[in-house]
Amino acid sequence: MSDLKQGYAAKRMTAAEAAALIPSGAKVATGLGFAQPPALLGALADRARAGGVRDVSLYYLLASSNGAAILDPDIQDRLRAVSLFHAGPDRALDKALAALGRAPMDFIPTAFCRVPAMLRDDVGVDVVVTTVAPMDEHGNFSLSIDTDYIHALAHSAPMVILEVNPALPRVGGNCHVPLERVTAVVENHAPLVELPSAQIRPEDEAIGRLVADMVEDGACLQMGIGAVPDAVCAALMDRKHLGIHTELLTPGLVKLVRAGVVDNSRKANHKDVSVFTFAMGDRDFYAYLDDNPAFEAYPVEYVNDPHTIAANARMVSVNATIEIDLEGACNSEHVGGRQYSGIGGQLDFVRGASASHGGKSIIACHSTAAGGKVSRIVPHLGGPVTTPRTDVQYIATEYGVVNMRGKTLKERARALIGIAHPDFREVLEREAHARFGDMLVAVA
Repeated sequence: MSDLKQGYAAKRMTAAEAAALIPSGAKVATGLGFAQPPALLGALADRARAGGVRDVSLYYLLASSNGAAILDPDIQDRLRAVSLFHAGPDRALDKALAALGRAPMDFIPTAFCRVPAMLRDDVGVDVVVTTVAPMDEHGNFSLSIDTDYIHALAHSAPMVILEVNPALPRVGGNCHVPLERVTAVVENHAPLVELPSAQIRPEDEAIGRLVADMVEDGACLQMGIGAVPDAVCAALMDRKHLGIHTELLTPGLVKLVRAGVVDNSRKANHKDVSVFTFAMGDRDFYAYLDDNPAFEAYPVEYVNDPHTIAANARMVSVNATIEIDLEGACNSEHVGGRQYSGIGGQLDFVRGASASHGGKSIIACHSTAAGGKVSRIVPHLGGPVTTPRTDVQYIATEYGVVNMRGKTLKERARALIGIAHPDFREVLEREAHARFGDMLVAVA
């Protein structure tokens, strides 16, 4: 048996044995989304229920069903979940806690590119638990679909526990953890969580066409998650020589690669390669990524650095928001006074794309929410400012696209009312008149 195989065997243990290594009072970082390790987190939750551990804080972005065990309201006094970007499971926990008369779970607001340094230097994470692809012949585990903040922490934390799943694709780039950095290895052959396809509605198709019309041949893309980005990708099938530099890699972007629309030939950085920091998709998507040299994953502090983003000419960033005020500021986090999502990399890419030569930063959303009962363009935000009015460039709804740059407050309000849903334009016009004086609504 080789030294590497012996070293691996010496660190292999059950999920319960590995979870027992985590001491009370530990600050634990777990993987993002589908990289959350279900066996390890389940064993840690069981240990907390049995009274074997307490005062553990778990930090992560974008909870998935893999992390459901740690979001049990009954153990939040022993395992404190701390979100940096809310998803459905986090919102469900907040609802359950509210029903019990308790405060919502803790949340840390921070830009995605700052997460690794914040968790390492300010929080002081001392344990990392995440899911990885199997070790290669050089003794390295691939972080696969989740490099982002875990890479930095896996190379600095005193304790690193990996859950190895052979179903995960092996990915190239700067996304590896050597065996020598690993405290314990747990093997799990559970099926991978798959991202369901978004249902594209007519509004999504309309926005997709409008945004696609702004994308030139040779542009470099960053897309978020959901129906609108998928609709944009579907409308780009006739472009040539596109590139990808994105925090999230999705099936919509990969379809552009498979169709030959994306070849990354015009990029300044990582020419001929699609760059991402985490990925979510279905089984076919994961299989296509496996050992595919056309894709590389890098840490989020590099991928989301606005200077790195801006190095690619004609960078096009497309992100969603919850509401936009009449001056162009965006709340992409709160609904009804509650944390709904998070900051993520929106501002990272807004600033990076805006600074790119010929770049475009686009905030795209439906004109309404709640089945048409609520306007997303509002007089005043109902939550924090995620993207300031000073940074917003293009805003798109199904009624048009407007450029905020160079516009006065009155001109901004006029332009935004012009792409609001017609049912809400009169109300918005009255509010704008009260704040800015006489208004003449522009036709989008």
